[in-house]
Amino acid sequence: MSRRHYSLPPLTTLSAFEAAARHLSFKNAAEELSVTPGAVSHQIKALEGDLGTALFQRKHRGVDLTEDGKALYEALSSSFTRVSKTLGAIRNRASVGKVTVGSTTAVAALWLSPAVIRFWRDMPEVNVDQLSQDRAFRDRPDVDFFIRYGRDSDPSLTNTPLFRDHLVPVASPEVADRLIGASLDELAAERLIHLESEDRSWTTWPEWFQQLGYSGTIPIESRVNSYSVALQLARKGAGLALGWQRLIQPMLQSGKLVTIGPHQLTAPNQFYLVGRPDEDLSDSARALKNWIIQEVQNGSV
Repeated sequence: MSRRHYSLPPLTTLSAFEAAARHLSFKNAAEELSVTPGAVSHQIKALEGDLGTALFQRKHRGVDLTEDGKALYEALSSSFTRVSKTLGAIRNRASVGKVTVGSTTAVAALWLSPAVIRFWRDMPEVNVDQLSQDRAFRDRPDVDFFIRYGRDSDPSLTNTPLFRDHLVPVASPEVADRLIGASLDELAAERLIHLESEDRSWTTWPEWFQQLGYSGTIPIESRVNSYSVALQLARKGAGLALGWQRLIQPMLQSGKLVTIGPHQLTAPNQFYLVGRPDEDLSDSARALKNWIIQEVQNGSV
């Protein structure tokens, strides 16, 4: 006889199933849980064996939930959400003076970290934790809010507009000097540093050229998966990066990077501050949020 009070399977098994059902992908669930896809598959098979029913329909390119799988996912999703909100409320009460904010690595280095330093001069009693990652912030109840390019589709999160940037080619001073007044054809012939990101909302080189009316071929000779790396390569004269003019303003002011005119594109999307509604934030989190918004309005960012 099971000694488990609620007659539940192990929580690790339920967690693996919930992640796989939410993503409809064992691979993506494994990435989220920091395990191998085989480990997720093993947990799912163990759960199906325990329940005596299939929870997924395995297909050539992915999986779908069975009716039993859908019922279990709905129950787990709502339960995990309630637990997450309760834990968040407890954390807020336990750490009133603590705020957790997320961003990409580039936003953290170029904008957020300097902004937090300025914030501490006004409110040194507030502890700010920064989380930097170059993939979308999903299912992170420990994050009060994060900086995002483009609106987040999660209806439970608020999207506060910050600013709309302009996209311009940037390079080292030597390369930029050589390309003063370059045409789109001449720019396309240069080594372009392409950023590959899971977030498809970021404007790419091909999209930039297309929006400016260029219909020629855009070669892909250099790929990176970090915007910080793209900027570093451009600084070293290894090619042209697509510069977000306001975001990289510190590097432009220092002369480490130089814009190449006259071609520029207004970014299709704005940068947003995305997070839980204000009523769910601690006083410290609301203070940092309002301070960041004021910084943007004052032109400090």
